[in-house]
Amino acid sequence: MNLETLAQVNIERAARRPVFVVTDVSNGDQRLVKAADLASDPLRNELSKQLRMGKSAVVEAADGKKLFINVYAPTAKMVIIGAVHISQALAPLARSLGYDVTVVDPRTAFATPERFPDVNVVAEWPDVALPPLNVDHYTAFVAVTHDPKIDDPALLHAFKSNCFYIGALGSRKTHAKRVERLKAQGATDADLASIHAPIGLPIGAISPGEVAVAIMAQITAQLRLPKEGAA
Repeated sequence: MNLETLAQVNIERAARRPVFVVTDVSNGDQRLVKAADLASDPLRNELSKQLRMGKSAVVEAADGKKLFINVYAPTAKMVIIGAVHISQALAPLARSLGYDVTVVDPRTAFATPERFPDVNVVAEWPDVALPPLNVDHYTAFVAVTHDPKIDDPALLHAFKSNCFYIGALGSRKTHAKRVERLKAQGATDADLASIHAPIGLPIGAISPGEVAVAIMAQITAQLRLPKEGAA
């Protein structure tokens, strides 16, 4: 990789934008593909697939050339609203899968390093805690306090941040009331439809650990599986 390409890669990575370096295996020629140019690139399907998988690969172009796609994807973040029992199981599970995890809860009795070892814990209200975290499209956002005073403002922040996954704990009845509250605070129909609630895949989970597995599986599916109509 030449210095100019490396500099562009570093700029995109610093901005948490995915970027690709495509190398012609036969002669070493390289080109850079930025996220903004992905939709118009002739390799868009292959690039999108490798981005979803988060891995580099050799592919064959339409003209038969073998190309090595080097994928530079932002490290996925997880923001967990609520330092509850489910979070104690979910945080280390997400960390084991490479997520940069932060737990947010203003209740200082729950949000302690002792309950969440090796995890960033912020004992502040969402309006204070979330802006510095730079929540973005590569963030999985999980709200599990069951307290509207904490979950609702956090979810409104997640909507504005275009998170790839938003989930909220609660029954269908609880979620229906949540939808009414959020809509009254300006959430759009698209915002509300983006919430996975009840949270997690329906695997019959009962214990906090099982619920954490169900949530993590749903997040993984959202990250890795192609969206409807996509390649």
